[in-house]
Amino acid sequence: MKVFVLNCGSSSIKYKFLDMSTKETLAQGGIEKIGLSGSFLKLTLPTGEKVVLEKDIPEHKTGIRFIMDTITGAAHGCIKSLSEIDAVGHRVVHGGERFNAGVVVTDEVIAQVAECIDLAPLHNPPNLEGIYAIKELLPSTPQVAVFDTAFHQTMPQEAYMYGLPYEYYTKYGVRRYGFHGTSHRYVSRRVCEFLNVPYEKQRIITCHIGNGGSITAIKNGKSVDTSMGMTPVEGLLMGTRCGDVDAGVLTFLMEKEHLDAQGISRLINKQSGVDGLSGVSSDMREIETAVKAGNERAIMALSVYEYRIKKYIGAYAAALGGVDIIVFTGGVGENQTGLRASVCKNLDYMGIQIDPERNKARSEEIIISTDNSKVKVVVIPTDEEWMIAQDTAGLVG
Repeated sequence: MKVFVLNCGSSSIKYKFLDMSTKETLAQGGIEKIGLSGSFLKLTLPTGEKVVLEKDIPEHKTGIRFIMDTITGAAHGCIKSLSEIDAVGHRVVHGGERFNAGVVVTDEVIAQVAECIDLAPLHNPPNLEGIYAIKELLPSTPQVAVFDTAFHQTMPQEAYMYGLPYEYYTKYGVRRYGFHGTSHRYVSRRVCEFLNVPYEKQRIITCHIGNGGSITAIKNGKSVDTSMGMTPVEGLLMGTRCGDVDAGVLTFLMEKEHLDAQGISRLINKQSGVDGLSGVSSDMREIETAVKAGNERAIMALSVYEYRIKKYIGAYAAALGGVDIIVFTGGVGENQTGLRASVCKNLDYMGIQIDPERNKARSEEIIISTDNSKVKVVVIPTDEEWMIAQDTAGLVG
């Protein structure tokens, strides 16, 4: 079975085309700047070479048609006809309480995803645009929606309820949902395969650390708590998101800076985090460069960033009643060796010891803890697209 995976953002489309029988990646790439000047498709050839194709892409359907023309074209094609696509899997950010697993897309599912737009106004609309485009371009091809929030639907009430009037939960669905669920599910399963231990008997803390970041506590194969909340703002300090903050600060700033709801949303989502604290960048590579140059605000921002991760690991170890495995994944978690060392420093009391030589590895599956560390600390590169493709193949196959 050949599965095409789509991840549609507000101004971008990422894709991966997989042959599930051979586990071969037939094509992958992404479109940037949809609806803006200078839009382009960047694809990766089987040789690893990157190719950039410029084109005016005013909306998602044009972008998806461009991708389909490219994978069937003479220059960079991998199939002769779109009929070779057996199914399309979509990343959908928010499924609310309706979805605890991937589902085959129907008109009813589309309506239910649309009902969740209030919970994810920046994410669900472009996700739906991808579904609409495939429905028009490939009307007979089955589609599957895989939700970022689904994995976390096993959280108990004490983990997902906020201390607000209960009526806001019943009226508006105000509660913790969590995100990055597909990544947390993939790396937690994969690390158990890698270590050859039973998934259903482990206490695992998965750290998905990138420009957006979240940490999840997994007990016996189920998510029991996660750092992101009703929206992806809560939890860790991120590239441009503030993470945990006293809600009273927000009302204070709304009064002092004369901010409306859109203004405060822009502040906490786009102007805060590592970028807002450092004044340098939201990119951790640039932050590390600034730290080496002695930039005091960059040093402070990095310290806050690392401290939040360490704090959540400690909290989730308590929630789990101990921890057997800690996983680092995501762009930062897989590559920033200094961050991993700093986060795990002085956690000997938890039975965590890092091997400095092993920790030099980047973007590979590797145990970075010492042989006598009671807790296995492992780097597992995430593969959300493969997880989505597996779910898709399972549901339509």
